Amino acid sequence: MIVDGLWLIVTICHMPYAICHMPYAICHISYFSMLKAIFITATDTGAGKTIISCAIGLALKKKGIDVGVMKPFQCAGDDAEFLCRALGIKDEKDLVNPCYADEPLAPHVAFKRQNRPIDLKKIFDAYEELTKRHEFLIIEGAGGLLVPLKNNYLVSDFIRDLDVPIVIVARAGLGTLNHTLLTQRYALDYGIKVKGVIINNYQGKTAAEKTNPDVLKELLDVPILGIVPWLKNVKSKDGLRRLGKIAGKNIDLKTLLKTEKSATRKLIKQDKDFLWHPFTQMRDWLKDEPLIIEEAKGCYLKDNQGKWYLDGVSSLWVNVHGHRKKEIDSALIRQLNKLAHSTLLGLGNVPAIELAKKLVEIVPSGLRKVFYSDSGSSAVEIALKIAYQFWQHSGESAKTKFIHLENSYHGDTIGAVSVGGIDLFRKTYKSLLFESYPADSPYCYRCPKGKNYPGCNFECLDSLKEVLEKQYSSIAALIVEPLVQAAGGIIVWPEGVYRKMRELCHKHNVLLIADEVAVGFGRTGAMFASEWEGVRPDILCLAKGITAGYLPLAATLTTQKIFDAFSGEYKEQKTFFHGHTYTGNPLACAAALANLELFKKEKTLQRLQPKIRFLRRELEKFKKLEHIGDIRQKGFMVGIELVKNKETKEPYPWEERIGIKVCQKAREYGVILRPLGNVIVLMPPLAISKEELKQLLDAAYKAMSFVQ
Repeated sequence: MIVDGLWLIVTICHMPYAICHMPYAICHISYFSMLKAIFITATDTGAGKTIISCAIGLALKKKGIDVGVMKPFQCAGDDAEFLCRALGIKDEKDLVNPCYADEPLAPHVAFKRQNRPIDLKKIFDAYEELTKRHEFLIIEGAGGLLVPLKNNYLVSDFIRDLDVPIVIVARAGLGTLNHTLLTQRYALDYGIKVKGVIINNYQGKTAAEKTNPDVLKELLDVPILGIVPWLKNVKSKDGLRRLGKIAGKNIDLKTLLKTEKSATRKLIKQDKDFLWHPFTQMRDWLKDEPLIIEEAKGCYLKDNQGKWYLDGVSSLWVNVHGHRKKEIDSALIRQLNKLAHSTLLGLGNVPAIELAKKLVEIVPSGLRKVFYSDSGSSAVEIALKIAYQFWQHSGESAKTKFIHLENSYHGDTIGAVSVGGIDLFRKTYKSLLFESYPADSPYCYRCPKGKNYPGCNFECLDSLKEVLEKQYSSIAALIVEPLVQAAGGIIVWPEGVYRKMRELCHKHNVLLIADEVAVGFGRTGAMFASEWEGVRPDILCLAKGITAGYLPLAATLTTQKIFDAFSGEYKEQKTFFHGHTYTGNPLACAAALANLELFKKEKTLQRLQPKIRFLRRELEKFKKLEHIGDIRQKGFMVGIELVKNKETKEPYPWEERIGIKVCQKAREYGVILRPLGNVIVLMPPLAISKEELKQLLDAAYKAMSFVQ
């Protein structure tokens, strides 16, 4: 008998999880998602989680469900043995209770005192075996959610790794309001699903007991699943009989076992009825069954059907340290408890100030001033306006034009499209765009000069030189994506070309705008792409990875010289006339600060280097596939260009949707990718493990093998 897709675990209440054991848990996550389990937790020790676990088990058995139990970690006592005896379960002790300590202490202390740390692998293996044997699993925790199991690893972390909902067991009497509300709030804030609360040992003798259920019902964000009365000699044969009878009547099993299948169907309909998706042909979208993402953990995303996918594109190139990173989660909660938003128009706020200082400390030297916005497109618009207005204030009012590169993408707003080099976008909005001079892109695979690097002598720069020599007096700035033109097809530049662009701009008195929206924050293997060639742009645009994928935020940085050009008397009207309501939002800035701290704490860039080398080696095998034209990589940015004819480099026609078909195929192998036309992009979170990286590459290889 299959119960709608839920598993039951019992625990009490405690706190966050250390990421040190995440890889093992994640590798089983696709399997766990198919199971039915619940974790029983409590507001404190002695609230009666064992009795409630037993009660739920008895009620489910009465409905014909094959129930299993698990006590992953037990410190003294016979809870595991009692549950097995009461429910008639014959599983081996090492499976039901894989970790046992003799002293009645907190698990972390008890296991440490006997010189035998908790073995998480053993627990996960036991969990996997028990879920194979039984239709429904009840897991009883130890203490509460914040009980430490190992250094920096709490019961709450264990629950998140299992990815199961919890039931909170609460006392009936005085003090339960505070304990229950705290437990629920922590669980929800930490991303744990809470099915509800069961009040145990209710006698109704005191005013507190009589009033607490109604108060909790009013204040809780989750339902009260039941009230179980105090029973004399509950562990006796007669007591268990009475407990089973009461559980069937007093515990709301329907709500406990409820799944989200109907909710998924409803969401799909509402999506198709009301939502317009970006860069999406909606006729195709309405024909297909959309993938709706509900949760995330580490490098994985979970849809509404419970299936997990490896996030192969970092949720559109933004995720750095993985999803649901506790340090960033906590930073946001702390900031939310202080201030969600306050304008920067006439006021400051603490996170925005602190982040500006941090950014100035890590960007190329000489960039001293930070202007916030909320997207890469906005950051570019600001850069264009700053460059334009700078020359107006500097007495060179003729400098009003910009140079852009072919195949470049700088955003989807009017100014950003005007300095973009993707024909499709320029043709669509032609009449709205301002004039910008095009120059050749250093696209080695499809070299505009038909040359090969390194013997080409950078002839791709000839067109840029020509424009600068003829039009320098009218040009405000050259805007480029340093080293990698991302949305243009992950076009990786040959070494030295960016430095020559800097030299040409300096020679002709033209500002250099570096759009590092996509390539910043470690994507190329350095914190910023400009570092590779020692280039300091005049204006730097940042977004995407700045908050590690948590909240919208962007920053445009300039030199002191540019900033000073906007300084003057009020009547001179030299003010930079730009700003949005959410500029420098405190929550977004708090996330960004936590992100930068993690870069330092976890040595993200240092740990990235061997993974970059591993990625480069593994990509070699793709070259033997018939329709792989070019493989381009810089750091953790990979573009694999599919061609119809490998010899002639003939591209696939747009209407064949070859990139989309490959990415749809990759989903069958548990990986989410998104193409750029005929280019398949691999851009996972920087925190991805080598094992997960191998999973991503294997799925991509299989998907591309189907290309005809």
